Amino acid sequence: MQSLKAKRSTKNNANDPAPSRISYRLQRLWLTPFFRSLLRTGVPAFSVALFVAWYVSDQDNVDKILVKFSEVRTSIEERPEFMVSMMELKGASDEVAEDIREILPVDFPVSSFHLDMALVKETVEGLDAVKSANVRLRSGGIFELVVKERIPAAVWQSHDGFIAIDETGRRVSDLAAREARMDLPILAGEGADKHVMEGLLLTMISQELGHRVVGLVRVGERRWDVVLTNGQRILLPEEQADQALERVIALDQAQDLLNRDISVVDMRQSNRPTVRMSKTALDNLRQIRMIEFEGINQ
Repeated sequence: MQSLKAKRSTKNNANDPAPSRISYRLQRLWLTPFFRSLLRTGVPAFSVALFVAWYVSDQDNVDKILVKFSEVRTSIEERPEFMVSMMELKGASDEVAEDIREILPVDFPVSSFHLDMALVKETVEGLDAVKSANVRLRSGGIFELVVKERIPAAVWQSHDGFIAIDETGRRVSDLAAREARMDLPILAGEGADKHVMEGLLLTMISQELGHRVVGLVRVGERRWDVVLTNGQRILLPEEQADQALERVIALDQAQDLLNRDISVVDMRQSNRPTVRMSKTALDNLRQIRMIEFEGINQ
């Protein structure tokens, strides 16, 4: 009886369609997302990493990789479509253009990958005569550089000599002599370059005096003197200097003030302007008084 049951049990097990315990556990494990990801990506990635680590452990292999990478990079950078063959310079005078070409750290032709446009812009704008510079690459391998120069507005006579400056007081160029730019007004004295706009305004007003005006001198870095051809000076106040100069011009036009024997017109105190006689006039006045005094005594 028991033998018959055992035979039946063995027969039933052999025909049982259910998976084995190991197969069942493997199927359940495969249904786990982490396990599937590990087999699909983790194992291949680990294998590749292991191979790469083994390959680069040899210095010769590393050198080969670096050489190959350099060759590929160079071949890409030096392709014709990436090469810059020439520079087109706009807005610069011949002198400034020559200075730019001397200082520009670029040798053409050059790959656009090696062209530091920010450095070029900074270098060009470092020139005294350059106010601003714009750079861009154009089709056909042309590097365009557009320059805006500083416009000289006056000549500043300082301890360093004669310097052409713009309206903001920035240096434009050094001058060998005043005669190099007689078309510009001259400003002298320490700090004159910091008050160029005021100096230009006074220069424009003083044009009413004609060719008698030599220039303006900054005194004590506080105020201006107008220097005339015959040695006369108009001493202007710190504040409202333009109005004081206009008063002197009005007096000259009404009373021929500056054609008299005076050396200084002092407008530093606007409510009490004064004049100082020239040395010749003082000597003549003394002689007249001495003659009058001697006549009285006789």
